[in-house]
Amino acid sequence: MDNLTPKKIVEELDKYIIGQHQAKKAVAIALRNRWRRQLLSDELKDEILPKNILMIGQTGIGKTEIARRLSKLAQAPFIKVEASKFTEVGYVGRDVESMVRDLTGLALNMVKTEHMEKVQEKAVSLAEEKILNILLPPPRTQRKIVPAETPEPIEEEKENYNETREKLRLQLKEGKLDNRYIDLEVREKVVPFGIVSNIGMDELEMNLKEMLGNFLPEKAKKKKVKIPEAMQILHYEEANKLIDMDKVVKEAIERTEQNGIIFIDEIDKVASRGSSYGPDVSREGVQRDLLPIVEGSIVSTKHGPVKTDHILFIAAGAFNISKPSDLIPELQGRFPIRAELNALGKNEFIRILKEPKNALIKQYTALIETEGVKLTFTDDSIEEIADVAVTVNEITENIGARRLHTILEKLLEEISFEAPEVQKQELNIDANYVKEKLSNIIKNEDLSRYIL
Repeated sequence: MDNLTPKKIVEELDKYIIGQHQAKKAVAIALRNRWRRQLLSDELKDEILPKNILMIGQTGIGKTEIARRLSKLAQAPFIKVEASKFTEVGYVGRDVESMVRDLTGLALNMVKTEHMEKVQEKAVSLAEEKILNILLPPPRTQRKIVPAETPEPIEEEKENYNETREKLRLQLKEGKLDNRYIDLEVREKVVPFGIVSNIGMDELEMNLKEMLGNFLPEKAKKKKVKIPEAMQILHYEEANKLIDMDKVVKEAIERTEQNGIIFIDEIDKVASRGSSYGPDVSREGVQRDLLPIVEGSIVSTKHGPVKTDHILFIAAGAFNISKPSDLIPELQGRFPIRAELNALGKNEFIRILKEPKNALIKQYTALIETEGVKLTFTDDSIEEIADVAVTVNEITENIGARRLHTILEKLLEEISFEAPEVQKQELNIDANYVKEKLSNIIKNEDLSRYIL
């Protein structure tokens, strides 16, 4: 984070997301403020709360992608939730606090993976020794006490054993034993009961199994597996034994509290429009449930209590029907930074197809090339694709850049289908090819609604 200045954050986001400079600037400042806060005294640090962001703009213009890329830059735990999931809790919705629990679970996995990487070398070495013990059990003379008058044969047997073991170790490292099967003993918990799963019950069942894990008996089960698979199983077991889980949990909770990012999408779907009955009551209820978490509260998780005071919340919505002012005043006040994202036009679509690191043209070209077919898109073909996207967005629902995926899938449908049977060759996609494949669909509005 020392080197991630707001300008550099925006530069990194520019590699994947076209335009939307205002939104990128807002999230860059919010991320940098977290680093600034860490340098303050403990007393002042607790007083400074994150400046939550409300992104306003139609679907498919980069709201989610900005938040996701930001979390990757900061290596922060990140979770995306849809606000509409929390409507009608107990019927089809979810408990609002579940997003904090899910974020904590993600942080735990991140920290555990980091700790396991630190002990990887030691874990691989221990796993290797276990496999060698299975392939070549120690000689009997090493396993029991033998008479003192027979030292020479013992030494000779020990020397032969060590020599054979080293040869096996070399073969194991070189992959010469990869096709060999061994019997591996795997231990698993025996669960003496089950709960009939219903909405939300699957999570309850999983939590109960974890809570009772220490009291459940372990059952040894023998499996016949190939050596590479056995190596993975034993490596994971040994790495788990080497790491301190109490330390991992403590670090995961701290990372959730200090660096966690929660992206609440479709916030406009729970904005009530002044009615005091009907579905609006449920929407306002979701807002009131969200409020204490966004304000800062303590949420109980299976790993321990988690404070939400310094989690960064990024909310987003199209606000086609409702307005940000339709949110309850208390919730509006918790999202002080407003970033309005611009609608995408033809120029942006052309840039999205060509410029980002994960540009769509690069993705589709690489996919088809795996079949030995080299695709080349001319500049006029890319312009034509962008034109089609703009036209279809105008005559149907405007779904932003997501329309490009649909159009490219339809455009390359035949090539994708025939590619495995086609001998190695090069194909040139030009404007005429695009018109030939898509013009009839665009002319028929009903057809374009259905297909594109």
